[in-house]
Amino acid sequence: MSEWLSAQEAMDRLNIRAQTLYAYVSRGRIEARAQADDPRKSLYRAADIVRLEARRARGRKASAVAQETISFGEPILASAITTIQSGNLFYRGRNVVGLSQTLSLEAVAVLLWDVEGVASAPRHPVPTDGATGKARVLSALAWAASEAAPSRGRHPDLLHVEALQILNLVADAIVGDGTHQGLIHQRLAHYWGCDEVGADLLRRVLVLLADHELNASTFAARVTASTGASLAAALLAGLCALSGPLHGGMAARVRSFMDESARLGIERTIQASIERALTVPGFFHPLYPEGDPRAKALLSAFVPPADYQAVFAATEAATGKAANIDFALAALASTLNLPEDAPFLLFAMARCAGWLAHAIEQVRTGTLIRPRALYVGPRLQA
Repeated sequence: MSEWLSAQEAMDRLNIRAQTLYAYVSRGRIEARAQADDPRKSLYRAADIVRLEARRARGRKASAVAQETISFGEPILASAITTIQSGNLFYRGRNVVGLSQTLSLEAVAVLLWDVEGVASAPRHPVPTDGATGKARVLSALAWAASEAAPSRGRHPDLLHVEALQILNLVADAIVGDGTHQGLIHQRLAHYWGCDEVGADLLRRVLVLLADHELNASTFAARVTASTGASLAAALLAGLCALSGPLHGGMAARVRSFMDESARLGIERTIQASIERALTVPGFFHPLYPEGDPRAKALLSAFVPPADYQAVFAATEAATGKAANIDFALAALASTLNLPEDAPFLLFAMARCAGWLAHAIEQVRTGTLIRPRALYVGPRLQA
């Protein structure tokens, strides 16, 4: 056996999917390195594969298996909404790259919600408190959650109308005004002073970010919905999870890296990350080791600023890691001269469509999500 195996060879030996292989790598269970003739592809240490193969053959307790599903591991619940297969993202079986060519966020929301269409819903009044878009969205969802009825036991048609109301509420909260008309990307474009080309780029990124399977914020939304809480409450939970620097705040880290590279030099900044065993912000995704298709689709639709192009080329050359959607989102914001909080607001606006889909799907199951904890605390006493 060769010292290094291809991804397919490793998956065949362990009888696992790509997501699980990448999870093993991200947790340090399998060592990976860039392929010499193509740094965009990875090779995996055969000895690590053999060790895991032997361990799997011996069997593991169900509790150990369950514990490893939490971080990019095996699927933990059934869903008909979104999947990541063979390096591609699919909404209801349709490739998101193709959807992003023409559809609006509203059209994708209807697809994710699995309905033919949603009757027009009256717009909620927009809370005016909050100096920033993020503050207004949090305030709006908190207000809606306090006013809305529980989701459990309600007719699906009513939930879909409410979902459309909430989607519009978030858009109105971002712009701080409920009088704007048109599709959501058009309202955002008008608010941020974008032309038609910019508006179409906003439309694309909203579609590309609308859902991403069971990420942290979506899981938070599903857990909340499983209690029977309102759709607005589920979205509020998702938004709180999204606000973390390892999730929706990642684009801000990309901007910080860009600023640092401008001060210290690109190569020096990249090398410093490598020496600290850190991934360059905006590059690599455990579920897309060969490259994030969302980033490729978005970056192909516009010409990023020269500094982003330089960092893109230098990072891929130095690390063999491809840019992900966070880098593409930051590059888009710079290209369109959007305000500092725009990447987070675009992420939140888009993901609301997915959170609503998952909340509605979870309500339909009628089950409560209640995992068990593996106790590792002090010895129990009588």
